[in-house]
Amino acid sequence: MPGTIQSIERAAAMLRLLGSAGRPLALAEIAAPLDLPRPTAHGILRTLREVGFVDQDRDTARYTLAAALRRLGSEWDRHDLRSRAMNWADSLAGSSGQEVLLGMPAGAVVELVHHVFRPDGSPQRLRTEEQLPLHATAVGKCLLSLAPIAVPRPHELDLQRYTGRTVVAVGTLTEHLAAVRHRGWAAELGEHRTGVGGIAAPLRTAGGLVVGALAVEGPVEELFNGGGTPHPRLVEHLLNAAREISAGLGATR
Repeated sequence: MPGTIQSIERAAAMLRLLGSAGRPLALAEIAAPLDLPRPTAHGILRTLREVGFVDQDRDTARYTLAAALRRLGSEWDRHDLRSRAMNWADSLAGSSGQEVLLGMPAGAVVELVHHVFRPDGSPQRLRTEEQLPLHATAVGKCLLSLAPIAVPRPHELDLQRYTGRTVVAVGTLTEHLAAVRHRGWAAELGEHRTGVGGIAAPLRTAGGLVVGALAVEGPVEELFNGGGTPHPRLVEHLLNAAREISAGLGATR
């Protein structure tokens, strides 16, 4: 059976992005979340405009989904994402020895749609449907950086301080998010809860659109070395699980 056509996957991802944004988007705002060079993104958008799938404002040059295609803007089904991720999340908890979280954007917060207990038998509570801050958690920073249209921009957030390590300056947070985009995963060391850190990776659908984030959370000293770098084995297990889940969602490996 022939493989998928990458340009069509990218065009579909752009349509979903435009449909879910709730406002006109500039070229850079479309290219960045899909990890595309601007000339490539511009070429696809020009084609979508010419066939009537996308509108472009003459004054601002920003793009919107054409009226006939607005129904494509519905968000990814949470129950479907959870069911596709459960087995890999369970496996990740076993290989890492830590809690595993699956989060999706929900306005100005992250909502946990799945939670796997730390497999050491210690007292724990189920965290499904818990809401977490975007700026102070690994799962939140992952979405802020790699799914920026689905969440508020950093300067629009209430940068509440939770611990002495919480980033509350927009400039510093922006630098953190740039680092996440560069390496492809996010981390935080005790910014939301003292002594508890996390590492998170994006979950992508066909075309590369990020619809959620998978995270490992646990004691900082168990996730990171003395220099604040996460243990390579944990990162490897996390990224492998995220790739497998994304493949099940239609993303190209």
